[in-house]
Amino acid sequence: MNKIAVLGSGIVGQTLADGFLKHGHSVMRATRQPSKLATWLADAGAKATVGTFAEAAQFGELVVLAVKGTAAEQAIDLAGPGALAGKTVIDATNPIADEPPVNGVLKFFTGPNESLLERLVRRAPDAHFVKAFSSVGSVWMVNPDFDGVRPTMFICGDDARAKKEVEGILDAFGWETEDLGSVEAARAIEPLCMLWCIPGLLNNRWTHAFKLLKK
Repeated sequence: MNKIAVLGSGIVGQTLADGFLKHGHSVMRATRQPSKLATWLADAGAKATVGTFAEAAQFGELVVLAVKGTAAEQAIDLAGPGALAGKTVIDATNPIADEPPVNGVLKFFTGPNESLLERLVRRAPDAHFVKAFSSVGSVWMVNPDFDGVRPTMFICGDDARAKKEVEGILDAFGWETEDLGSVEAARAIEPLCMLWCIPGLLNNRWTHAFKLLKK
């Protein structure tokens, strides 16, 4: 696996695209407005390209979904479910509503018995979705520095091979992986975004990540 498609032109997409480039992969970033990525493309090197969502989905041997949660389902439609069939798709999104937080707590547009990941699976049932990178801010996604301690990234998905592939990426990116099972586990993983954001929204403290302690 060497060709990576990153769907999204925001900071999460840029961080993950730069991480994959850093680790030797070729990357195509998808955007509806190529001019937004002109500066990034000029600086990113020979292995970086920009295309439409459909072009990136065709290019990628592995696909990363890194858009706003409210745009995630549309992004899958633009990429084309057929182009994603059989491919590992890392879902880094969270279902954050377009409403302000309340006392530091974000609002989600999903309920407690549904996740955004499950909606995406229904949108592209032949893709191999894996939830990852959704429980930490973009600054820590690639090779986080916690004085030699590897933080924990919680993942889930229905395809064992895809999860193993994502585990290898996380290992290269400096994470330990905790596989929580099937896609339904995203109902628990996605709210970790709320928990992660509370110290930042209340106290402007964003320098943390989760660690699962095991004995």
